[in-house]
Amino acid sequence: MATGRNHRPATRSRGIPEATVARLPLYLRALTALSERSVPTVSSEELAAAAGVNSAKLRKDFSYLGSYGTRGVGYDVEYLVYQISRELGLTQDWPVAIVGIGNLGAALANYGGFASRGFRVAALIDADPAMAGTPVAGIPVQHADDLDRIISENGVSIGVITTPPGAAQQVCDRLVAAGVTSILNFAPTVLSVPDGVDVRKVDLSIELQILAFHEQRKAGEEAASADSGPDPAAPPVRATTSGRKGPDGDMPAVMPA
Repeated sequence: MATGRNHRPATRSRGIPEATVARLPLYLRALTALSERSVPTVSSEELAAAAGVNSAKLRKDFSYLGSYGTRGVGYDVEYLVYQISRELGLTQDWPVAIVGIGNLGAALANYGGFASRGFRVAALIDADPAMAGTPVAGIPVQHADDLDRIISENGVSIGVITTPPGAAQQVCDRLVAAGVTSILNFAPTVLSVPDGVDVRKVDLSIELQILAFHEQRKAGEEAASADSGPDPAAPPVRATTSGRKGPDGDMPAVMPA
């Protein structure tokens, strides 16, 4: 099986926009669900709805992959699963090292979805000497002093940082120096990396703050809606008959009393 250190996906060389790349996992998740239900084909409208995008954007995204579907039939689900998986590099073996085996790091190590998506947790690393040798998800934790050797011996392509924020940059620098060129950062801090190194940041507190904003806005809209309802102190209205005629006779109109 090819390893991630030697074979990298060709999305950039093929000119696929970053926004399209960001949507490919959404399509893949929806397609995988269809495949598990043995659905053979899917229309662009159905797949777009399942992925949460509009169908025109989906068709444009798939055009970058050279996939246009068949008029009146749609897209072949299994072929699209393969095509997107290949484009994302998920048909390869990507060794991953998690650095910082606290609660979050241990939870990620125990996550069973990595292997089925082309990622293999190859190493767990922590700076606490007491953690050394402790098995987490069946993998012994190794000490951070040996990070360079661990990265090299396991051919690690992707580093996952789950350390406290104060240690994240130092860990990042060591991962980069050891040859890691892709980093997933869970630490609540911005990392500085050289050109050629990709960083994806996952900040749970920011996501919660965004949700709090939307909750506050919805509460404000509900309050405004309640305030704009009928005024109980306003005089009642009564129905009168206007001089206009409808097809069935006089057309009623509501006029103020």
